[in-house]
Amino acid sequence: MKRNPGICLLILLLPICLAACASFHQDMADKQRAEAIRDLGEAYLGQGAHTRALREFLKADRIYPEDPYLQNDLALAYMAKGSLDLSIKYFKKALELSPDYSPARNNLGSAYIEKENWDAAIECFKTVKEDLLYGTPQYPMTNLGFVYYKLGDYNQAVKYYQEALDMAPNFPMAYHGIGQVYMAMGKYEDAVEAFESAVEKAPKQAPIYIDLGRAFKKQHEFNKAHDIFKKAAALAEDPKIKKEAAEEAEKVWNR
Repeated sequence: MKRNPGICLLILLLPICLAACASFHQDMADKQRAEAIRDLGEAYLGQGAHTRALREFLKADRIYPEDPYLQNDLALAYMAKGSLDLSIKYFKKALELSPDYSPARNNLGSAYIEKENWDAAIECFKTVKEDLLYGTPQYPMTNLGFVYYKLGDYNQAVKYYQEALDMAPNFPMAYHGIGQVYMAMGKYEDAVEAFESAVEKAPKQAPIYIDLGRAFKKQHEFNKAHDIFKKAAALAEDPKIKKEAAEEAEKVWNR
């Protein structure tokens, strides 16, 4: 009896198709399981439990390492624990998996700031600011302002901070940054104005109050400086910042 060649081919291909389907379903199951573990890790990360978060992210990475969001999370966890080289490694892996993943690129730039690799940081932030779909462009602009402030290019720093404020007029980080630039330039009146705008937008951020107190001190407004340092100490949750604010309050009268 003559065999139908089409049926023969179908019989030959059927095991291959079944294997491919099984592989696809297994891949999807692994992905979903890893995402559930990643979600738990993100919850720990949000609570400041960085070691627990890292443990969950590494567990998810063993199951499904092709997730750029997971690689970004891993990098954030390593960054929180001070492992900057590992942080940079995983931010780069996230970008290898998804080159248009601008939040990961902005985070990579922040890691380069911590390493004081200013040129690499600038490259990251300038790439992110060109992404028209990035929802918070004020962040790379503010980061660029900070980099140029650290490099001593104060005019460029103010330019980028101002661009951030043009995009997000209520963004306290940019006001804080401009205040720091003006302090470095010796423009204490302008610094006070910028810091006051920052604390108006972020009234619970103790580090901004500390800088405002220092600006008042430079203007010989010692009573105001003392009151602001005391307020910073009362607001601060971080023991180091609380101690710094209290010490600044003491130094006002020991000049």
